[in-house]
Amino acid sequence: MKKFINKTDDILTESLSGFALAHHDLVSLNLNPNYLTRKQKATSKVAIISGGGSGHEPLHAGYIGYGMLDAACPGHVFTSPTPDQMLAAAEAVHADKGILFIVKNYAGDVMNFEMAAEMLPFESATVLTSDDCAVINSTYTTGRRGVAGTVIVEKCVGSLAETGADLQACKALGDKVNSRIASMGVALTSCTVPAAGRPTFDIDDTELEMGVGIHGEPGRRRETMREADTIVTDVVTAILDALKPASGSEALLLINGFGATPLMELYLIYNTATRLFNEHGIKISRSLVGNYTTALDMAGASVTLCLLDDEIKQHWDSPVHTAALRWGA
Repeated sequence: MKKFINKTDDILTESLSGFALAHHDLVSLNLNPNYLTRKQKATSKVAIISGGGSGHEPLHAGYIGYGMLDAACPGHVFTSPTPDQMLAAAEAVHADKGILFIVKNYAGDVMNFEMAAEMLPFESATVLTSDDCAVINSTYTTGRRGVAGTVIVEKCVGSLAETGADLQACKALGDKVNSRIASMGVALTSCTVPAAGRPTFDIDDTELEMGVGIHGEPGRRRETMREADTIVTDVVTAILDALKPASGSEALLLINGFGATPLMELYLIYNTATRLFNEHGIKISRSLVGNYTTALDMAGASVTLCLLDDEIKQHWDSPVHTAALRWGA
């Protein structure tokens, strides 16, 4: 294993410290327990908190800031954060309108966020993201996994929260956006968790994993490597089967890299996916291409389609200022 590491046990603290230094105008870092918050606490709004295992950067800390999250709780690599992190983060950012947790559908994340919600001294609600259409159930989840579509949920809900909307309205929008998203990933290589020191799974140079999860969980099937157009065709077909969009639907297309895939290849995937969705009557009117929900050093990518309506478009297009997403006024 060759990585830029001093000591494996220190990698998270050193990485979080570097992130906080690099974005000192946007975030503040607390250690023991680990959580990050906006540099300037927002007032009189629903506080949006997310979190999960590290190794998916820029998810979630990269989305702290105006128009998205108020706080993020990073666990160790591919490990859920603990309830004490969530409680401390909630107490730090609570602004008298309640707490909304945005949680990816993994057993550990769900359990720990539920425990934190039960212990909070103020009102809270949860949006559970479950956009991965590759599998219905796995070792790690009950139902679909939460993957790159989480970014879209966080952006839209964060926008609504900035308007002063109440907790239930923010939850309702998050649930609606999640219901209109489907994602599917493909891996060409495994990732290597630093503490393990070896690849999570073995895959031959002539193979790919169709429907892989963002922790290296197995997908639908192991297949022979082939041309990109045929791979993307299978991914798009799975997404269309999951969402069953009407012809004429308008959509946001997110092509997400897993950490070791060049942008050249991600844009190639975007080109093919757009053509295929257009052939099925889907108009791609919003786009995002890059590394937004990674899996350490995995080579691969995921395709996410979000069906848009006027409300979702409004909140996707609204201004955002975070380390990883910035647009608008």
